[in-house]
Amino acid sequence: MDKLKIGIIGLGTVGCGVYKALQNIENVEIVKIAVKNINKPRPVDVPPEIITDNPYDLINNPSIDVIVELIGGVNPALEYLETSIRNGKHIVTANKELLAKCGEEIFNLAEQYNRVILYEAAIAGGIPIIMPIKTILAGNKINKIQAILNGTTNYILTKMDTDGASYETVLKEAQELGYAETDPTGDVEGFDAMYKITTLSTIAFKKRIKLENVYREGITKIRKEDMEKANELGYKIKLIANATIDENDNADVRVHPMLVSKKSMLAHIDYVTNAVAISGHPIGNIVLSGPGAGEFPTASSVIGDILAIASEFGKTDYLLPMMRCNHTSKANPVNIDDTYNKYYISITAPNAIGIIAKIGTICANKNISLSSIVQKGVSDDNTADITVITEECLERLIKEVVNELSDCTINSIIRVAD
Repeated sequence: MDKLKIGIIGLGTVGCGVYKALQNIENVEIVKIAVKNINKPRPVDVPPEIITDNPYDLINNPSIDVIVELIGGVNPALEYLETSIRNGKHIVTANKELLAKCGEEIFNLAEQYNRVILYEAAIAGGIPIIMPIKTILAGNKINKIQAILNGTTNYILTKMDTDGASYETVLKEAQELGYAETDPTGDVEGFDAMYKITTLSTIAFKKRIKLENVYREGITKIRKEDMEKANELGYKIKLIANATIDENDNADVRVHPMLVSKKSMLAHIDYVTNAVAISGHPIGNIVLSGPGAGEFPTASSVIGDILAIASEFGKTDYLLPMMRCNHTSKANPVNIDDTYNKYYISITAPNAIGIIAKIGTICANKNISLSSIVQKGVSDDNTADITVITEECLERLIKEVVNELSDCTINSIIRVAD
């Protein structure tokens, strides 16, 4: 049997995992690996003749069938993949940012040149989600996704919860342990999860979701006091990638912290574990959970994609039709101000007679019902700590309420999951 010949661009953590795992697979041959620094020490023993610092040694090599892109980012990855496709190569990538920002462009190009792009590793690490949606779940009308898609933020929030520590303290610890980057912005400000939910919702809803229409909010404002109050109220705080679509193709796609009921499975997804909860018909509700990052979990998804191509390579002129991009229309974006949510609001208010009544009246005037309102003691500076949980209401009305509470300090506003 002829071997599928691949070229790998990038030999970092995931690339090393892919290289190690492919040593035991007989029908795949690594022809060339492109790296930025040939002399950099690596935990794998790679024959020097297959290493290069020029990616075009792979991209322009006619013997290579598949380019495996593991460097991330848009530039120069976009140019590498577009040139590879034009040179007749199939693509396997773990690049969530590239897919979210340039997915339509590269998928259209791939179809033009009859090439397939597989990207299981780009969404949830080792959790199989794209291929199941495209195949086993293809007959479903999926209308909702709630997911934990970033291990760094989930680790930080879990440690804040279990240790009663501040965000700053746990972030520093996560950086020392290698769970967070020196510059953690991509994770803690929600960019990583935003890229992933953009592509995941596009696939699940069969409607293209534009990145610029996805609302994003990170975890940097979450306080240990919020963690304590959430627990008292029966919740955990998680960074949730949330996407819903209605019968008129109105899509509400966003990433932000949420209070999640302790009765739900997502509340118990801790540390670096990821999970994806999907709702649809006729499947109902399912949850897939597992390692969302790391050397071998992500490599597992990359290798699965490589072997999917290998299984059909040379047997058909149109590989993996079910895995192709088939989106011909865009969803209608829903602005966050037009969404309905429940809210947790932490307020520091003057300890004055009638302050709770005032909060209730302002909410009532906006037709906002309160599920609970609790005052816990009075501080030395004669201020009261008040926690409000609303019933479901319009986002823009909550903003109006906050503006009218001008004599109060709003410590936190966090949406509450259904």
